Amino acid sequence: MSACSSLLVRPFAVGFSASALLLLAACSASSPEPEVQASTAPAAPLVRERLAAPAVAEMQAEASQKRMATLAYAPAPIADALPPGYREESREQYQAYADNPVFAVAETPVSTFSIDVDTGSYANVRRFLNGGQLPPKDAVRLEELVNYFPYAYPLPQGAAPFGVSTELAVTPWNPQTRLLRIAIKASDRSVDELPPANLVFLVDVSGSMHRREGLPMVQGTLKLLVEQLRPQDRVSLVTYAGDSQVVLDSTPGSDKAKIRAAIDQLSAGGSTAGESGIQLAYQQAGKHLIDGGINRILLATDGDFNVGISDFDSLKQLAADKRKSGVSLTTLGFGVDNYNERLMEQLADAGNGNYAYIDNLREARKVLVDQLGSTLATVASDVKLQLEFNPSEVSEYRLLGYENRALKREDFSNDKVDAGDIGAGHTVTALYEIVPAGAKGWLEPLRYQTSAQPASKSGELAWLRIRYKTPGEASSRMLERPIARAEATPVAAASEDLRFAAAVAAFAQQLKDGRYTGDFDLAQSIALARSAKGEDRFGLRGEFIQLAEIAQSLHTSGSTPVRVQQ
Repeated sequence: MSACSSLLVRPFAVGFSASALLLLAACSASSPEPEVQASTAPAAPLVRERLAAPAVAEMQAEASQKRMATLAYAPAPIADALPPGYREESREQYQAYADNPVFAVAETPVSTFSIDVDTGSYANVRRFLNGGQLPPKDAVRLEELVNYFPYAYPLPQGAAPFGVSTELAVTPWNPQTRLLRIAIKASDRSVDELPPANLVFLVDVSGSMHRREGLPMVQGTLKLLVEQLRPQDRVSLVTYAGDSQVVLDSTPGSDKAKIRAAIDQLSAGGSTAGESGIQLAYQQAGKHLIDGGINRILLATDGDFNVGISDFDSLKQLAADKRKSGVSLTTLGFGVDNYNERLMEQLADAGNGNYAYIDNLREARKVLVDQLGSTLATVASDVKLQLEFNPSEVSEYRLLGYENRALKREDFSNDKVDAGDIGAGHTVTALYEIVPAGAKGWLEPLRYQTSAQPASKSGELAWLRIRYKTPGEASSRMLERPIARAEATPVAAASEDLRFAAAVAAFAQQLKDGRYTGDFDLAQSIALARSAKGEDRFGLRGEFIQLAEIAQSLHTSGSTPVRVQQ
């Protein structure tokens, strides 16, 4: 007996489950399916008559409608290429970086690094905390948590594409040191002001994306972006699983219904040939390249590549090679349990794009609607910062975060060395904890070296240099300015922006190991953040306070951080 016939004569319980309805709907297909095993769950009294044909048709139609409405959240109807137990086991991958060390100014007076505008770490940390778990230590990148929030920094003046400001205050967790904030702010641009965009949606439709946090979230996210498209914009849709294909050729942004329909018809299953998908997406972007426009691939995936080139270094090199074509790569991370955050963040870096983790549609709206100009339009590329400390004013320093953005001193002037890009409206915050000359620091004094430093450039704490390229240029420009020694204000008298950034920085350190924050605990970080909440137009600072309170509760209850496969 076929599965369909079997189901027709099978008695129906009064409280018939949704899963049985899905099985019934499946029976309307022309191809018979193998016999479905009956549930062993207790049932209500049974009706044993064969259903009349009209009743069967009505129930099949109802089941089909319900199946379509719930398909995004239903288990996979067929087996994919994933091995047994694949989803039950945590396979998330993060890059391990040691905290930046403390440097003595007398020995290493210059600090050089690339800026970072990624924010994926914050959303990923939020996902863990909202799930009742402390995040893995390697998932916490301090600069991405700090840079997640908008700040009221000065806008650019003159020809520079961004404004620069500094502030100095007593460090909240160490009264012996000072917290130096370097702030960069690019002017914002509305969507209407952006040049025409040639976008390629590259979507992972492999079996690992067949989950609530996977493909259904991707579809909702991309449709938010579709609503922002203008007639002069064009969109292609490329997918990959066991192989890759162009689902939608380049389509004008005015044809929103066609683009949405292409997104809606996507389904997940199979292995993950990510490398072939990336290759095809670059071909599609190059085929419809807009000279002087925005040419960008938006890769939506969990990063779990398992067919073709799948090793980390080869994929990074692929993205680095392809960026020379004038097409940038933005990565949007999705999924849980098997999420490869290490690959997502580094692919975006190599592809001259930015990285965000999408844990809910509110985050999708933030990245692809509220901050669309920042996500798509670059105002300065290969942006590098270099700080030379004055040994007569500063004895020791450490850079908070940016561990994976460190550059050699000679890289600063080398225009062939890649660095981060700044999008329209982006803010970048860099924090240094410094030890004033004569104050107690972290390092023991040397026995055989003279400790006294000759006075030089009196009144200057440090000299700041910033190199950047305007989009399309091969040679960099440089901004430089002194940072005055002005007396550091008590943290309570500092600006709201500095206090809030300091609270987030303390929180990030406490999530890892708190080796530099001493007795300054999560309760004090929360209090500091609450004092600096300010207007909080989008509610982001209030949300952070709630997340910190969750972390405090988890620490108090004795929970330990989640451990994932590295």
